[in-house]
Amino acid sequence: MDRNIIVTGSTGNLGTAVIAKFKREGYQVIALVEPGSDVELEEADDVYQVDVTDEKAVLAFAKEYNLQYGELDCVALLVGGFAMGSLEETSQSELSNMFSLNFFSAFNMVKAFLPAMKKANRGCFLFVGARPALEKASGTHALAYALSKGLVIDLAEFTAHEVSGTQIRSHVFVPSIIDTPQNRESMPDADFTQWVSPADIAEAMHYAVNTGALRNMTFKLYGGV
Repeated sequence: MDRNIIVTGSTGNLGTAVIAKFKREGYQVIALVEPGSDVELEEADDVYQVDVTDEKAVLAFAKEYNLQYGELDCVALLVGGFAMGSLEETSQSELSNMFSLNFFSAFNMVKAFLPAMKKANRGCFLFVGARPALEKASGTHALAYALSKGLVIDLAEFTAHEVSGTQIRSHVFVPSIIDTPQNRESMPDADFTQWVSPADIAEAMHYAVNTGALRNMTFKLYGGV
């Protein structure tokens, strides 16, 4: 029987690392990319163009998924974005953008796939938080980002309560600075060895999914920072 994982944000640095890890471990990978994307994901088994910030689009995909694949082992909720700005510098539109990318992209997927998981009494949601959402002092320079990631962490906790007493699990992965080409370019003088690699996060996600004794965990992946 196939072990199926859906990965949103598949074209990002973390997304490609997660796809590679789970594919190596024998999973069937269903990758979601934004509409209009021309990025090729050779390691994914199937690729769908879905705007995960659009509730109707996600519900339509969930219906198709249930017909095509059936059971679902895991959903990796990796769509996200970052924006700088203090409280006084942050506009409502910037808040809306961060909430859409970081929170609604996860909320829509959980809402759409939770019924099937409940029916099967199995499955796992993998959320991505952020250190500034937990340590408020470090988030003052990126308020909209920190607030939106805080909502993601809250959503993971609410999901855990929703599925209490079932075999469905909800895990949160909270990195500090992820070692990506984009972050290296924006912070060229930083010590990259202290950052967290996307591969390390992917390893942690695979471990969490495949260790049934772990339930509703928060993994702090801070590296040496």
